[in-house]
Amino acid sequence: MGEKKEFKADWEKVFEVDDYLCFYYERLGGERREKEVNFIVKELNLTEPKKILDLACGYGRHANKLASLGHDVTGVDITKGFLEMAEKEAKEMSVKVKYILKDMREVDFDSEFDCAISMSTAFGYFEDNENFEVLKNVSKALKKGGLFLLDITNRDFLIRNYLPCIVVEKGNDLMIDIHEFNPIEGRLYNRRSVFRNGAMKEKPFFVRQYAPTEIRDLLNKAGLKVLKMFGNYDSSPLDINSRRMIVIAEK
Repeated sequence: MGEKKEFKADWEKVFEVDDYLCFYYERLGGERREKEVNFIVKELNLTEPKKILDLACGYGRHANKLASLGHDVTGVDITKGFLEMAEKEAKEMSVKVKYILKDMREVDFDSEFDCAISMSTAFGYFEDNENFEVLKNVSKALKKGGLFLLDITNRDFLIRNYLPCIVVEKGNDLMIDIHEFNPIEGRLYNRRSVFRNGAMKEKPFFVRQYAPTEIRDLLNKAGLKVLKMFGNYDSSPLDINSRRMIVIAEK
């Protein structure tokens, strides 16, 4: 396979708030936010107030809405700027959410939550053993019988619709993603470049792409039994043409 190219992920640059919001904020808000929250409520059976952990909560687009529905929500994220945004919106919405600045590999809750969520491919950014530690942290955080909703990319769809390069244009700004998929490692490497305000920034990262059987076995190993797998937020079943792989597992 030849000598492997040096690749160093820079998570701080990848999730730099201003650049991230420039290209993602409009795409992730509005109707999509409502649809995803409605899906969470339906599939986690949130018919009464629950204690919910939102892992890698970002700027609170799910946590604040769930709190507005009467749930006790804790959001954890590693990016301070996102949490500041989340807290500002929570205040504007007159809801209370506990936001914690912490790496998901280091959370240490113990049987505190009825449910946990990890949305929009917020899982898979680390080495395999570290990704598994995250799942064990989730399992530990849940009460017995608690549910975990994991929303990630469907590897089968990605491979069938593989694009070596994607360019996103926003006004005069550009985000260029140059992809390389390594099937042995199960990783999608992304040599991302962002062009804004006359400057270019490099933001390399990788995401582990799991097959359904892989994520099922990992969750089971972490003490989480898979109950359902969906292919979209409309609760359609997972198949090879599904963009998403949304897993519901029980402790």
